[in-house]
Amino acid sequence: MKRLVRFVLLLIGALAVVPASAQGCIPCPPDVVCTTVCRPWWGVSTNPEWLRIDHHRVNVEIDRQIARTQVSMEWVNEGNGLAEGTFLFPLPIGAAVENLVMFINNQPIEARILDAGEAREIYDAIVRQYRDPALLEFVGMGAVQANVFPIPPGESRRIEITYSQILEVDHGLIHYVYPFDITRLTTYRPVQQASISVRVTGDDPIGSIYSPSHSIAISRQGDNAFRAGFEASNYAPDQDFSLYYGIASETISVNLLSYRESATQDGFFMLLVQPPLEIPEEQVIPRDIIIVLDQSGSMQGAKWDQARQAATYVLDNLNPQDRFNVILFSTGWRIFSNQLESADVAGEAIDWINGMFAEGGTDINGALTAALDMAHPERPTAILFMTDGLATEGETRTPNILSNLAAASSPNIRIFTFGVGDDVDTVLLDSIARDFRGASTYVRPTQRIDEEVASLYNKISAPVLRDVEVTFDGVRVESVYPALPLPDLFAGTQLTIVGRYRGSAEDVTVTLSGEVNGERQTFIYDGFTMRARAGGEGFIARLWATRRIGELLNTIRLNGENAELIDSIISLSIRYGIITPYTSFLIEEDDILSQMGRDAAAAQFSARSAEMGFNAASGAGAVAAADALSEMAEAAAPMMMPQATMPAPMQPRSPSSEFAAPAQNPIQTIDGKTFILQDGVWTDTAFEPEAMTPVEIAFLSDAYFNLLTEYPELARYLALGEQVIVVYDGVAYQITA
Repeated sequence: MKRLVRFVLLLIGALAVVPASAQGCIPCPPDVVCTTVCRPWWGVSTNPEWLRIDHHRVNVEIDRQIARTQVSMEWVNEGNGLAEGTFLFPLPIGAAVENLVMFINNQPIEARILDAGEAREIYDAIVRQYRDPALLEFVGMGAVQANVFPIPPGESRRIEITYSQILEVDHGLIHYVYPFDITRLTTYRPVQQASISVRVTGDDPIGSIYSPSHSIAISRQGDNAFRAGFEASNYAPDQDFSLYYGIASETISVNLLSYRESATQDGFFMLLVQPPLEIPEEQVIPRDIIIVLDQSGSMQGAKWDQARQAATYVLDNLNPQDRFNVILFSTGWRIFSNQLESADVAGEAIDWINGMFAEGGTDINGALTAALDMAHPERPTAILFMTDGLATEGETRTPNILSNLAAASSPNIRIFTFGVGDDVDTVLLDSIARDFRGASTYVRPTQRIDEEVASLYNKISAPVLRDVEVTFDGVRVESVYPALPLPDLFAGTQLTIVGRYRGSAEDVTVTLSGEVNGERQTFIYDGFTMRARAGGEGFIARLWATRRIGELLNTIRLNGENAELIDSIISLSIRYGIITPYTSFLIEEDDILSQMGRDAAAAQFSARSAEMGFNAASGAGAVAAADALSEMAEAAAPMMMPQATMPAPMQPRSPSSEFAAPAQNPIQTIDGKTFILQDGVWTDTAFEPEAMTPVEIAFLSDAYFNLLTEYPELARYLALGEQVIVVYDGVAYQITA
């Protein structure tokens, strides 16, 4: 006898299935068009894991704010029985479906377009009948519905959807979202090949381009167009794809976003500062470039060859008004010229460097103080410092070296450090970069020195504004990252500033000022809004927490531990779901939301960080820690969950089921709120068990749906499961099974 498995299919960017929960066939809810759901006659649970997503491709064309999204998906039945069901695809609000085609033996099938009211009836009915709240995520949205003909074992079906929507401009920013998140659905499998390609064209020049959700590659195609892309294999999307881009101004573009969890709490803001992509040669700030290159014996071989190529790249790409010099150091140091030279003689310096070979020790103090001594006291100066080892000659003690550099410095100097290999002093290099408002880069053994140096130099090659300051009129701003003083602005780069704010205002004025060729310039932007009530972009809070935790961890790494810093790290990690390699043990604590649990976590922090080389100054562990924490402190997007907590590939579990469901992620973040799975209950990390008494509401009861009717914004949180504790506007609600 052939085995027939029927189920309701829900696809939101990938595949999920609402399984049957009772023996025999379950009829559809009254007045709802869907496929009857049956359990197989042999009494084993339905096998939705049979269907594997072969590909999920999304192509987006945005032309003058009209977004046209094309989706292609194909799934394969890897089970030993037929599969049949109903396909539902929630639509963004305001979207118009142009095309939906399901290909079965190259023949299309018809589909229905449901408005938000019809879709809500189906969503609620499925939630009530199959005890699966995942569809609550999409309350208020329409849907596409199509019957899926039986898919025989080993065969595949492909579907194509095309829909269009208008993207509005909000304070100079345009926002596009594709519903990609599947991790809160009942059953899902990783997508074999996932990709999103976005092409944007418009009438106005485009400034900032930013994705808080995915690591995208960006290719600008003139002032008015760009492409953005994302690809992954065996991918389980854990959040929707989100892309922002802004309308550029003739000078420096500024865009402001804010988020507030409730009216009683301080808000969060994100300021995107985008200088022009290119500026005329005469507007580039003239400056001095000093290359300080480690020539010690340990650099001999490939490292020395790459270091010389890196220096060659910088010298070949000097701006016409720049000046330069080169210092090679080992046991002592050698200087190309006794004075700063014009870019016209850079070729001579390249020949001089190529004629040198690596030998001797490492006198870091002597080389850097020599570079500082030759710097002009007012002309902007960038020092590119490359080394592969610890100080072994001259002054070798890190505190003394830092003190000597501070004594020889002036405010116009920036130092960018490159640590090559794992034998460098990360404390020294990071402290130099911090004190001299530069950046530290670590070139691991598998990376090339010249590529890393070229990447950074391209970003800083065209200075636009130095000694940058930003002020806000109308609200009080604090806890700003990057930490003050702000970094300089360079053409073609983007500065992302995040922080907290108190109060609110309907007309916030942002003032940006900085120095250009010794003169102070001011840019004023008005008409921004800082939210007074709950709402906004929840990722801003997580981005702020990511940078804050990165800074706190770096402070401990450079200056040592103290209880206050550790407590702050643990509290922020729990509250915003920012789990780092040094705080991953937090998700294992059953009572982490209580004070006792936090105290226990704090006691474990020192041991865990020491095990990972966190407290060392050099070595592979120290370099890895310095690299990771630098990325956190300068993160452009909220930190993703560690791979260890992501759903794992499915493995066979028993003869009656050919596939096992992926492991459930114990932490979920939804619109700025973080939930931890504890004893089967998704618990809001804002919940204080020792201070709050939750309002208990039974799952699927009348009170449950009344709560959703009164506060529809809670639907996205209750979509987590049958048992949830959520704090909303100061009240804790507990959904009980």
